[in-house]
Amino acid sequence: HVQLVESGGGSVQPGGSLRLSCVGSGNTFSSYNMGWFRQPPGKEREGVAVIYKTTGKTFYSDSVKGRFTISQDNAKNTMYLDMTSLKPEDTAMYYCATDFPPGTQTAGGWTAPRSGGNWGKGTQVTVDS
Repeated sequence: HVQLVESGGGSVQPGGSLRLSCVGSGNTFSSYNMGWFRQPPGKEREGVAVIYKTTGKTFYSDSVKGRFTISQDNAKNTMYLDMTSLKPEDTAMYYCATDFPPGTQTAGGWTAPRSGGNWGKGTQVTVDS
Protein backbone atom coordinates (compact mmCIF):
# COMPACT_ATOMS: atom_id res chain seq x y z
CA HIS A 1 0.00 0.00 0.00
CA VAL A 2 1.50 3.29 -1.13
CA GLN A 3 1.34 6.22 1.27
CA LEU A 4 2.04 9.79 0.24
CA VAL A 5 2.45 12.67 2.69
CA GLU A 6 2.58 16.29 1.57
CA SER A 7 4.15 19.16 3.50
CA GLY A 8 5.37 22.70 2.97
CA GLY A 9 2.10 24.51 2.60
CA GLY A 10 1.32 27.73 4.41
CA SER A 11 0.34 31.36 4.05
CA VAL A 12 2.36 33.66 1.82
CA GLN A 13 1.96 37.10 0.32
CA PRO A 14 1.48 37.59 -3.42
CA GLY A 15 4.80 37.32 -5.20
CA GLY A 16 6.18 34.96 -2.60
CA SER A 17 7.48 31.41 -2.95
CA LEU A 18 6.88 28.03 -1.36
CA ARG A 19 8.29 24.54 -1.80
CA LEU A 20 5.91 21.65 -1.37
CA SER A 21 7.27 18.18 -0.63
CA CYS A 22 5.66 14.79 -1.04
CA VAL A 23 7.27 11.84 0.68
CA GLY A 24 6.26 8.38 -0.40
CA SER A 25 6.52 5.02 1.28
CA GLY A 26 8.43 2.29 -0.51
CA ASN A 27 9.74 2.69 -4.02
CA THR A 28 6.93 5.08 -4.81
CA PHE A 29 8.46 7.23 -7.46
CA SER A 30 9.52 4.51 -9.86
CA SER A 31 5.86 4.51 -10.82
CA TYR A 32 4.27 5.33 -14.18
CA ASN A 33 3.65 8.96 -13.41
CA MET A 34 3.63 11.38 -10.53
CA GLY A 35 2.20 14.80 -10.17
CA TRP A 36 0.62 17.62 -8.24
CA PHE A 37 -3.03 18.63 -8.24
CA ARG A 38 -4.88 21.38 -6.44
CA GLN A 39 -8.44 22.12 -5.39
CA PRO A 40 -9.39 25.76 -4.89
CA PRO A 41 -12.30 26.46 -2.53
CA GLY A 42 -15.60 25.49 -4.15
CA LYS A 43 -13.96 24.25 -7.34
CA GLU A 44 -13.02 20.97 -8.99
CA ARG A 45 -9.63 19.39 -8.38
CA GLU A 46 -7.28 20.28 -11.23
CA GLY A 47 -3.90 19.22 -12.51
CA VAL A 48 -0.91 21.45 -11.84
CA ALA A 49 2.17 19.49 -12.94
CA VAL A 50 2.98 15.93 -13.93
CA ILE A 51 6.03 13.86 -14.81
CA TYR A 52 5.64 10.78 -17.02
CA LYS A 53 8.41 8.38 -16.09
CA THR A 54 8.37 6.47 -19.38
CA THR A 55 9.22 9.57 -21.41
CA GLY A 56 10.65 11.87 -18.76
CA LYS A 57 8.36 14.60 -20.03
CA THR A 58 6.82 17.15 -17.72
CA PHE A 59 3.63 19.04 -18.26
CA TYR A 60 2.23 22.09 -16.51
CA SER A 61 -1.14 23.75 -16.57
CA ASP A 62 -1.10 27.07 -18.35
CA SER A 63 -1.88 28.93 -15.15
CA VAL A 64 1.38 27.84 -13.47
CA LYS A 65 3.71 27.43 -16.45
CA GLY A 66 6.91 29.39 -15.91
CA ARG A 67 6.23 29.82 -12.18
CA PHE A 68 6.05 26.27 -10.80
CA THR A 69 8.60 23.45 -11.19
CA ILE A 70 8.06 19.77 -10.44
CA SER A 71 11.04 17.61 -9.52
CA GLN A 72 11.91 14.42 -7.69
CA ASP A 73 14.65 12.89 -5.59
CA ASN A 74 14.40 9.13 -5.96
CA ALA A 75 16.99 8.52 -3.25
CA LYS A 76 14.72 10.31 -0.78
CA ASN A 77 11.44 9.01 -2.25
CA THR A 78 10.40 12.64 -2.41
CA MET A 79 8.72 14.79 -5.04
CA TYR A 80 8.74 18.57 -4.94
CA LEU A 81 6.76 21.46 -6.30
CA ASP A 82 8.65 24.74 -6.29
CA MET A 83 6.21 27.60 -6.55
CA THR A 84 7.31 31.16 -7.26
CA SER A 85 5.54 34.43 -8.05
CA LEU A 86 2.52 33.15 -6.17
CA LYS A 87 -0.85 34.74 -6.86
CA PRO A 88 -4.08 34.81 -4.82
CA GLU A 89 -5.63 32.47 -7.41
CA ASP A 90 -3.04 29.84 -6.45
CA THR A 91 -4.81 29.47 -3.12
CA ALA A 92 -5.91 25.84 -2.84
CA MET A 93 -5.37 22.50 -1.17
CA TYR A 94 -2.46 20.85 -2.98
CA TYR A 95 -2.27 17.08 -3.42
CA CYS A 96 0.46 14.81 -4.73
CA ALA A 97 -0.38 11.63 -6.57
CA THR A 98 1.24 8.71 -8.37
CA ASP A 99 0.04 6.12 -10.89
CA PHE A 100 -3.10 8.09 -11.67
CA PRO A 101 -5.15 7.65 -14.84
CA PRO A 102 -5.63 10.57 -17.23
CA GLY A 103 -8.12 13.22 -16.25
CA THR A 104 -10.24 15.27 -18.62
CA GLN A 105 -8.47 17.76 -20.82
CA THR A 106 -9.60 21.33 -20.29
CA ALA A 107 -8.65 24.66 -21.81
CA GLY A 108 -5.20 25.20 -20.37
CA GLY A 109 -4.91 22.05 -18.33
CA TRP A 110 -6.66 18.92 -17.09
CA THR A 111 -8.90 17.76 -14.27
CA ALA A 112 -8.03 15.17 -11.68
CA PRO A 113 -9.20 11.63 -12.51
CA ARG A 114 -12.45 10.59 -10.85
CA SER A 115 -10.82 7.49 -9.39
CA GLY A 116 -7.57 5.59 -9.35
CA GLY A 117 -4.04 6.43 -8.35
CA ASN A 118 -2.36 6.95 -5.01
CA TRP A 119 -3.08 10.24 -3.29
CA GLY A 120 -1.86 12.17 -0.31
CA LYS A 121 -4.18 14.03 2.06
CA GLY A 122 -3.08 17.45 0.89
CA THR A 123 -1.39 20.58 2.18
CA GLN A 124 -3.03 24.01 2.21
CA VAL A 125 -1.52 26.95 0.34
CA THR A 126 -2.97 30.40 0.95
CA VAL A 127 -1.79 33.45 -0.97
CA ASP A 128 -3.13 36.63 0.55
CA SER A 129 -1.88 40.07 1.35
